[in-house]
Amino acid sequence: MSKTYDVIVIGSGTAATTVAKRVSAAGRSVAVTDFRPYGGTCALRGCDPKKMLIGGTSAADHARRMQGKGVEGDVRIDWHELLEFKRGFTDPVPEKKEKSFSESGIATFHGQARFVGPNAVEVDGETLEAKHIVLAAGAEPMKLGIPGEEHLIDNKGFLEMESLPRRIVLVGGGYIAAEFSHIAARAGAEVTILQHGERMLKGFDPDLVGWLMEKYEEIGVTLHTGTEVKRIEKTGDAFRITAAGDDGSEIFEADLVVHAAGRKPDFEPLDLEAGGVELRDGKLALNEYLQSTSNRAVYAAGDTAQMGPPLTPVSNHDGNVVVANLLEGNHSTPNYKGVPSVAFTLPSIARVGLDEAEAHGQGLKFRMQCDRTPGWFSTRQQAESVSGYKVLVEEGSERILGAHLLGPHADEVINVFTLAVRHGLTADQLKDTMFAYPTGASDISSML
Repeated sequence: MSKTYDVIVIGSGTAATTVAKRVSAAGRSVAVTDFRPYGGTCALRGCDPKKMLIGGTSAADHARRMQGKGVEGDVRIDWHELLEFKRGFTDPVPEKKEKSFSESGIATFHGQARFVGPNAVEVDGETLEAKHIVLAAGAEPMKLGIPGEEHLIDNKGFLEMESLPRRIVLVGGGYIAAEFSHIAARAGAEVTILQHGERMLKGFDPDLVGWLMEKYEEIGVTLHTGTEVKRIEKTGDAFRITAAGDDGSEIFEADLVVHAAGRKPDFEPLDLEAGGVELRDGKLALNEYLQSTSNRAVYAAGDTAQMGPPLTPVSNHDGNVVVANLLEGNHSTPNYKGVPSVAFTLPSIARVGLDEAEAHGQGLKFRMQCDRTPGWFSTRQQAESVSGYKVLVEEGSERILGAHLLGPHADEVINVFTLAVRHGLTADQLKDTMFAYPTGASDISSML
């Protein structure tokens, strides 16, 4: 016999947890299933464990920058101890997450879910039925379709390395490549990035990305743009990577090759066709309520929905939208205005709102404040050499249209600009605000 619930949630990450907990708290019966340990990408294979490793590498980096400025002595990274520090956070997550679900009255299952009908899925041979099914299973590394692809390790593999290889090649030029390269290089590895595009971090302002590249050179990361990986071969304990660029074919040698070329949902195991859930251009066909247009029993949230930026706060936001529509009928739609994005390089780079091209594309009239700021106190106090900003302010209304930051405090200061962009605050209102001094936020008035 099948088991019946009000809602089945596929996944156990941020969006899935938001939906399951809130729907259960409203008195509905809920089941959660995941074929991986409970916790999702952010807590187990992404944001959080990455930031735990950055905790060590950033401390060592700061100490090195302070050499000759009152700090003496050699500072090095012990990779195994740093990994254990990371595991102190990640290892307890699955058990805590499942216990939390159970204490909330949520039924938990382990296994890959696949549709066996419009309102039913099968998990490890057991059939589960529900009035509604929520897809919140996250994303997986994209298939590259190249010979030797099986030799690539993904973000999960990198974050679980027992030892740090001497030579690392990262294939791709987005968040994963940007952040992992800084971690590995500062821990002592020789790092090479192979990016098929013209530059790294294409979602960030090109000028600030260009300034950040100076830091890559400083820490010894080798970047090859306009370079497409064609083949990966295993040679004993190492790997040979064949790539093609403007100057023809080139061979790279490495002890580890990391997939950093993007992620997307893996729909194949779900057997969406059996559930009457349609795809459009490789994405779930969803309406403005994050509901399937072909099966109204199905909703999606987070990376699986692919409606907003693939970021943890978006997953939580999507989850709340889905909850509202499940409990009260379709009325809530996502609002992705003013979603901040940060690449946790050292220093970090951040953005929120529009960039120049987007503002021009919308026909907006604006003034732009832009400068490099290595001489500012907040940068010098950190003994950093790379920092700067670009802020767009609409003419007439004085609304903050967008902010782009690079520097020691960019990951925190961007939140102030996020508040301004999302809620229509003006440059005058920010300038009139008294921020604690000396802090990163106290620089804001000088950016306007």
